[in-house]
Formats: sequence, C-alpha cells, structure tokens
Amino acid sequence: MSSIAERINEINAELPGSTRLVAVSKYHPADAVAEAYAAGQRVFGESHVQEVVTKYNELPKDIEWHFIGHLQTNKVKYIAPFISLIHSVDSFHLLDEIEKQASKCNRVIAVLLELHVAQEETKFGFSTESLKSDILAGKLKEYPHVEFKGIMGMASHTDSVELIQQDFHQIAAFYKEMKTIVPSFSELSMGMSGDYRIALQEGSSLVRIGSYIFGERDYSK
Repeated sequence: MSSIAERINEINAELPGSTRLVAVSKYHPADAVAEAYAAGQRVFGESHVQEVVTKYNELPKDIEWHFIGHLQTNKVKYIAPFISLIHSVDSFHLLDEIEKQASKCNRVIAVLLELHVAQEETKFGFSTESLKSDILAGKLKEYPHVEFKGIMGMASHTDSVELIQQDFHQIAAFYKEMKTIVPSFSELSMGMSGDYRIALQEGSSLVRIGSYIFGERDYSK
C-alpha cells in the first residue's frame, strides 16, 4: 500500500461518519491524485482554475472536484460545467457570476459561503454581521441556479490552540444559527492538515487535508 493510501486510511479512521475528507491535491500531479483515487478517495480540493480543469480532463469522471481557493469572477466559466462544490464564495459579486454561468450550463452549482473570522487581513470572506444581515434580508433567494450548502472558514494562522478553537467555535456557532434560516445548509467546511482535529471537535463536516496526505507542495511548478 502506498504512503498516500495509508495516510488516507489513517485520516478516514479518525473521522466520524458525518465528516468527509477533501484531499487537497493542488500543486500535486495527476498521478498522485490517481494513487489516492485507487485507495478509494473520490473528493479532491483544488484552488487554481487551470489546474483543476486539466485534472478534470485527465482523471476519472466520478471524482467530486471541490474548489477551495479564492475564485476570480472571470474564471468561473471554466469550472461551471463540472465543479461539485465551491467552498470559497466570498462576495455577492462572485455569486452573481456563478448564477450566470450555472444558468448557461443548465446546472445548479453548490456553494459554501466563506466566513472571515481569522486575525489575518489577507484571508477572504464575509463578516458574520454582514452575512447574517444579507441572509435575513432574503438575498440568497435571488440565485435560483445556486444551492447554498453551508459555511466555510479558516482559523487564524497561529500556534495558539485556544485561538484556533475560538475561531472554529465562532464559525460553527454561526453555521448552526444560519442553518435554522437556510434549510439547504448541511455542510461546515473547517480544518486543514495542522488543525483538523480541533475542527472535528466543533462539528466540521468537511476537512481539507493536503500536505499530510501528499507531502509538501512544490510551488515552483
């Protein structure tokens, strides 16, 4: 058994039945994805449009591709025909384009709304206050070709377990509150290689793990 398969099996053994593994394959070659696929993994996360389009064309069509990075509006059209879930919807401007491209493809595209609670200003996402206000105002009903599946969020980049716990708790609490308003909410995407165990304690249903499975990325490629 390959180390990729061993690590996938190891992670899946930790996950509760309500949580799925998103194997983050960005910057890793298609043959690494194929190894994970052979081990039974079917959900993969990518954050660059050109890369996910290339892999989609090369790899089996029963793979569920998730887009997890910052998505530019001018690139939505390239992934709209096949993407299974966009985790990183951080503006209504982006939602407008997803609606437009989904309509052209005669699809309903599933998305998560990205919440910004981390200390870093470089991270994207809605504030809890603005997103709650927009949801209560019924703005989500303006997108018939978009299925709102839930919330995605990242914790602060820190060694403080307490701060990470606070961030995930805030995201999870917001998700639970909004779930009472948006019936289609069913997914909470939190946790990466370094902090997914903390995210699991707060009820994450999707954990995005890459480097632990595939090794460190070669960004020069």
